[in-house]
Amino acid sequence: MLRYIPVVLISWLMIAPVISTFGGNKDRSGEAGASELLINPWARSSGWGGVNTANVRGVESMFSNIAGTAFINKTDITFGHTNWLRGSDINIYTFGLTQKIGESGVLGLSVMSMSFGDIPITTVDLPEGGIGNFSPSLLNFALSYSRMFSNSIYGGLQIKLVSESISDISAMGFAIDAGVQYVTGETDNIHFGITLRNWGPTMKFSGDGLAIRTLLPGQESQFTVEQRAASYQLPSQLNIGAAYDINFTGNYRLTLAANFVSNAFTKDQISAGLEFSLKDYLMLRGGYTYEDGITEDTDRTTVFTGPSAGFTVQVPLSKDSNTKFYVDYSYTDTEPFDGVHRIGAGISF
Repeated sequence: MLRYIPVVLISWLMIAPVISTFGGNKDRSGEAGASELLINPWARSSGWGGVNTANVRGVESMFSNIAGTAFINKTDITFGHTNWLRGSDINIYTFGLTQKIGESGVLGLSVMSMSFGDIPITTVDLPEGGIGNFSPSLLNFALSYSRMFSNSIYGGLQIKLVSESISDISAMGFAIDAGVQYVTGETDNIHFGITLRNWGPTMKFSGDGLAIRTLLPGQESQFTVEQRAASYQLPSQLNIGAAYDINFTGNYRLTLAANFVSNAFTKDQISAGLEFSLKDYLMLRGGYTYEDGITEDTDRTTVFTGPSAGFTVQVPLSKDSNTKFYVDYSYTDTEPFDGVHRIGAGISF
């Protein structure tokens, strides 16, 4: 009975903040910061709109539902690159590692770095620039632990360090993710999942960039005045998902999945998707994410239009098929820009 206590604690950590945090109020849009925490940098899960909260597996679980890392056999290593809003010159580089420890525990580590390239420095007197460039840096570092509590119940916790900076101003904070997955059915083909993401204290910018030199009335010497920056909250969200596997003879599989996202600072979303697996060598997937107003150009308040698609090519490197090399790709449609393109590669043991 004691082994289920962590599951109860994880569930409480997810449910308790929801009571006071989530109101589904779209009028709160723009009040949160660190929005990069909502960007899925992984190609496999984003190929069907991140709909796999209930059945995500491996390194990519560190974004979608940390409980999914508990399913790995031994080791999973993945690298990813995202061309974010193609045409904007924004790139995201990601690395993830999960390692099984003991009989049922799994440790995970992931790093996501967002690059904006060189941006010209402009001032009131020099609006066209010509005095140099600056480059913002956004970095997320995560450590996680997940565990198999029974043949049906899997859970995990993750702590993320969030860093945002330019040369003379920065902000740093942390967030917690918690997730649970439940597997049932005669062939373990029914999946349920719930996860709370990005729950943590407020962040605030500080640094020399908020200080100015000025003259006070009646004084001849300059004084340094530091402006106070307002604190901002993290973009918390609650995900609830379900998935159903239809297994065919010859090791073919069709998975149907659905997901509901309750965002604390943006519109709630409903997603649905399909994944078809051909003997685990080739996996094709597609999904659609809906939110209020997304189908009309005049009402849409997001750059995304809904559809997403992707595929995975996976090759066994050993006779027992426990060691696999895989390549993932996904595309998410946007308007404007030329979509979001993600590619990943990794190896699992």
